[in-house]
Amino acid sequence: MQQFDVVVIGSGPGGEGAAMKCAKSGKSVAMVEAYEFVGGGCTHWGTIPSKALRQVISGLREIRENPQFHDAMEMGISFPALLRTAESVIRKQVVMRQSFYDRNTVQVIHGRARFCDANTLEVALHNGGQEILRAHQFVIATGSRPYHPPEIDFTHPRVHDSDSILRLNESPESITIYGAGVIGCEYASIFRNLGCKVNLINTRDRLLSFLDDEIVDALAYHLREQGVLVRHNEEAARVIPQEDGVVLELKSNKRIKTDYLLWANGRQGNTDDMGLESLGIQPDKRGVIAVNENYQTALPHIYGVGDVIGWPSLASAAYDQGRHAAAHLVDGVYQSELAREIPTGIYTLPEISSLNKTERELTEAKVPYEVGHSLFRSLARAQIAGQTTGMLKLLFHRDTLEVLGIHCFGAQASEIIHIGQAIMMQPAPNNTITYFVNTTFNYPTMAEAYRVAALNGLNRLC
Repeated sequence: MQQFDVVVIGSGPGGEGAAMKCAKSGKSVAMVEAYEFVGGGCTHWGTIPSKALRQVISGLREIRENPQFHDAMEMGISFPALLRTAESVIRKQVVMRQSFYDRNTVQVIHGRARFCDANTLEVALHNGGQEILRAHQFVIATGSRPYHPPEIDFTHPRVHDSDSILRLNESPESITIYGAGVIGCEYASIFRNLGCKVNLINTRDRLLSFLDDEIVDALAYHLREQGVLVRHNEEAARVIPQEDGVVLELKSNKRIKTDYLLWANGRQGNTDDMGLESLGIQPDKRGVIAVNENYQTALPHIYGVGDVIGWPSLASAAYDQGRHAAAHLVDGVYQSELAREIPTGIYTLPEISSLNKTERELTEAKVPYEVGHSLFRSLARAQIAGQTTGMLKLLFHRDTLEVLGIHCFGAQASEIIHIGQAIMMQPAPNNTITYFVNTTFNYPTMAEAYRVAALNGLNRLC
């Protein structure tokens, strides 16, 4: 049996953030990781591999669309080749993250953890042995996995979720993606830009309804322009795997047959068989753990962070949650509150990033706001790069000029958003769009979109 101050379960972003903060605060820390390498689902099955795939395809698409290369030979790339690129990035990430634990003397134990009591973990090791760990405090950061409806046979080689799709050994000619959330839309972009015929089945009446309506409309338009067939308000009735493909029967009586099915409809928290219920910690039907504002569970010495606690289920948020929880764990109090407004990055082609209020939300709240637009086709840098699809949209208060929302669609959207985020998070009166008007931006840059959008918005005021 080993004794530690803190045991962290799960080495994804949330667990890593918690472990590093605790270790640097002088705590003895153990990290329990069920997989054979550190990094969690973010590194091995989620954020890193999908974004690595998308980056290669994005570069290929830029070459195809750049007028300087119109006469060049048509370039193609297979899905397995893309996966090999992703694997090289994953290996680098694993080596780097393992070095964090080594440098900070955090013992990493590979195995599956289960609580014996409120201060004791039993870890089933990969070699068949067991390890007993005792600690004063714990952080649960076990993440999530794709939700599997029991009636669907995910063992069939033509039926995949967002984890197993990364083991696909051929480039499909056609694929049906069931679920048009962030993961579904991102993979629709990836496969369509590989030349695959894509059916995107949405159970709702519009794509990504949490986004600003104008951004959603732009995404839907460009997916269809690329050739993705989007079907709204549909619900699966039956999945019929066959030797040469998969038939998806919908409750609307439609039948869709493609080479593969990617089921991307929901996720499940990784809380199975952890002994949480016996401690009084009751995950909900999707395995999500309830926590308070300091990320404490029903037992104050056990914390939960990352996907296992539900929304917003972002790697970026998980890391900050881990640091926040660890700071509270170490000091018993946390002096500053985590920013509630977290930017969303969606890596479709083109990509999307959004922060804070949408027009719909401001209208419902009767907030007097105005809109400033900057279309990428008007920016010199976008014209030079041949990336003129997209826009930056600023929402601001008509009277105070406070920035209320930022929405970006197009190349580098997830990078561009952070300029506005830095201003939005400033205390009044430094959080207004006048900053963008009075600041000199490098020229030509994509950042110049802020000045253009701010002037456009101010011109609307009467």
